[in-house]
Amino acid sequence: MRGYIRKASNGSWQIEVYTGQWKDGKRERYFETVHGKKSDAQNRCNQLLVEMKKGNFALAGHMTVAEQLNHWLEGYVKTNCSPRTLEGYQSIIDHHFIKELGGIQLNHLRPQAIQTYYVKACKKLSTVYVHHHRVLSEVLKYVVRQGYLGHNPAEMVDPPSPHKNPMRTLTAAEVEVLLNSVKESSYYPVTYAALSTGLRQAEILGLRWRDIDLDLNSISVRQALYIRKGEVQFKEAKTAHSRRRVLMTPNIAMFLKTYRARREQYYIELGKPVTLDTLVITTIEGKPINAHILSRAFGRLAQNAGLGHVRFHDLRHTFATLMFLHGAKPKVISEALGHASVGFTMDVYSHIIEGMQKDAMALLDEVLPAGIDSTQNKINAKLTLNADEITKTN
Repeated sequence: MRGYIRKASNGSWQIEVYTGQWKDGKRERYFETVHGKKSDAQNRCNQLLVEMKKGNFALAGHMTVAEQLNHWLEGYVKTNCSPRTLEGYQSIIDHHFIKELGGIQLNHLRPQAIQTYYVKACKKLSTVYVHHHRVLSEVLKYVVRQGYLGHNPAEMVDPPSPHKNPMRTLTAAEVEVLLNSVKESSYYPVTYAALSTGLRQAEILGLRWRDIDLDLNSISVRQALYIRKGEVQFKEAKTAHSRRRVLMTPNIAMFLKTYRARREQYYIELGKPVTLDTLVITTIEGKPINAHILSRAFGRLAQNAGLGHVRFHDLRHTFATLMFLHGAKPKVISEALGHASVGFTMDVYSHIIEGMQKDAMALLDEVLPAGIDSTQNKINAKLTLNADEITKTN
């Protein structure tokens, strides 16, 4: 096997390697472009030759972007991410990436093709493609690590500008309206729990009675529940921040005590006892709740309550916002939410912090006395002295 290097343009070099394979009577060649110095291209060429000799290199030229996207899902995402994350990535890949970029051979994927995709895509779904750029970059980083590409073409693309949609939170009055509106619904317990604890949707749905300490009024977050393609999956919290103990208010603790008593009576009628491993929040029949069904049902309940468009996840934002407004410390809120850092919490809720500054300044104004301009007093005294001297002279 032989490899050649030729200058492609300013700052880039093309590698040509004979693979040792034959196709249609011709020796097959593999091409790759390296950006940087000639020595970088030479090192990459040598790496390719070694990998081909060992049989560890699969030709990227024979693979399409679609094939590599699916390899990434199977080889990395399934083993490292939650089922919900996998489902989200799968949707982006199936409905967007494969449709627009899937047919391109991987070694022919150029930054211009990715940029053109963003330009076309942003006209349809706007800022959601900021997230798409992150996903595509992660895929191509994986491809580079696997040795199929020498560089990541997404790194040379300008992604769509990020844009944060305004956060929807409920006021205390709106919370009361919502709870009164859903009090007869089977979704009242999960709604009340979300508002009272700030837990993520999957965390609430995955709670077992062993995770609820009604004596110490606390909840231990240990797992999350996902239902994907009809299959119920429990995912253990991976990070120390996600695995956390959250204190309950007396109201939610009392509610859960009453709720458990009612559920125990109902389960007796169904012929199955409530155990420590029984899920706390379930359907009427005692089955796990599907997050997608819950989200759609909650959206309709919020609309019927006259609150407009409210997502179930907005209950978590509402919990945090009300905590901030009632003087809770940022670190306490961050720990309750399971955030990785207080800085992240402050960034997410920065608009709340800014709104609280006016109230803080008003409180400070009540403590500090009015200022005195001593310089002006000295000037006035000097003017008076000068006037007295002029009077004496006259």
